[in-house]
Amino acid sequence: MNKEVAVTPIFVQKSQFPIINFFNYSLFMKLPYAEPYRIKMVEEIRQSTKEERELWLKNADYNLFNLKSSQVYIDLLTDSGTGAMSDKQWAALMTGDESYAGSRSFEDLHNTVKNITGYQYLLPTHQGRAAENVLFSVLVKEGDVVPGNSHFDTTKGHIEFRKAHAIDCTIDEAFDVENLFPFKGNIDLEKLENVYKTYPKEKIPFCLITITCNSSGGQPVSLENMKAVKELSDRYGIPIYFDSARFAENA
Repeated sequence: MNKEVAVTPIFVQKSQFPIINFFNYSLFMKLPYAEPYRIKMVEEIRQSTKEERELWLKNADYNLFNLKSSQVYIDLLTDSGTGAMSDKQWAALMTGDESYAGSRSFEDLHNTVKNITGYQYLLPTHQGRAAENVLFSVLVKEGDVVPGNSHFDTTKGHIEFRKAHAIDCTIDEAFDVENLFPFKGNIDLEKLENVYKTYPKEKIPFCLITITCNSSGGQPVSLENMKAVKELSDRYGIPIYFDSARFAENA
């Protein structure tokens, strides 16, 4: 029997034992386990009442950006910078080299990026939107179009600020909440090729693939789709750029 799929059901009658039934999962899956870390700090937050939240929303004109963080109990506005840091990360703040030039910390960052991507050069920025501003100021011109999968809000903002146009080529499954397709961040090849056929090559500085696709709920993009987009874009001479802020989660 294939040990990867074997499940042995065991049923016990009520009259014999208080345990009614259970399954032997030893040959099928690992049982839940204790997390391999300890939590060292707890940050206190206050749980508001329904009446308070209704009043705050009304006073904020129902614009969540007008709320104070102290008024929000569960914050789903962003996933940026919301995770707990490890003891090693906190320690690195004290051991980091903040020299103006030739920093050891930069050397560590450079070697890590080079090891993952293979690229020799990198330009660190404090945030993704800053990186977009630097890159798009060079690549995007007035009248250009930039196809991609559900451009992030700052990405679209930087494109349209330069009087260019972001074209969403995400697959239709991404917008059907009841569809369980596993790669809703994929680019629709037909939509993308239609952009390539409609606009001259000179007006398409690049195709952008965001992994994971943040504006579509953080949905992943399949490797198969990435390869197909690259192959299609190569035929039309259009370069591919990745917004890979969540590449590890995509994997």
